[in-house]
Amino acid sequence: MSAPNVSRFYRIRKSSPGTRAQRGVALVVAMILLILITLVGLAAVRGTIMQEKMASNQYDREQAFQSAEAAVRAASALIATTPSVIWHNCQAGGVTCLPNPFNDPTLATSGAIQTVSAGTAAGDYTATATAYGKPQFVVENMGNWVDQTTNTGFGQTGNSRNYGVQGSSGTAVFYRITARSGDPAVVGDRAVVTIQAVVKQG
Repeated sequence: MSAPNVSRFYRIRKSSPGTRAQRGVALVVAMILLILITLVGLAAVRGTIMQEKMASNQYDREQAFQSAEAAVRAASALIATTPSVIWHNCQAGGVTCLPNPFNDPTLATSGAIQTVSAGTAAGDYTATATAYGKPQFVVENMGNWVDQTTNTGFGQTGNSRNYGVQGSSGTAVFYRITARSGDPAVVGDRAVVTIQAVVKQG
């Protein structure tokens, strides 16, 4: 008995030129999309880091501002009881008062920079755990000026306006307090805030 004659047919699939040109397109598209997603992710990370830095700097500045305000309050409490904190009289002859006394080259050698002490007495300062330096202040006597709260000069009262009576002009001593959150040589790259306030004696 002879074996049956079995014919086998093989189908050969031929690729057209257009199909050969499209090979690898999916890989290229996937790589492009991956690069775009990576760039978007890096931009988001960069923005987040920038926001964190801005928030940290703002927090640092607020801490410094509060320290400087504490120095102003401490100086105001000490003026009446401790005249030695007053540096000099700006109305005296030959005395020059700069807008910011911390820029005065003679300030450091004169011992006029007062550092707010820690404690519970009047004028003391209790630093928080996040504070990074002790606030400082300088007090200057700005001289006698008209006190608007007690002045009854011409035009200030009904009697003066109606009858031409010259009222009295009350005066008071005013002090300028310049405070900063800390010594720049000590705090390093942290924020330093300088503020000024004018207070009346009494």
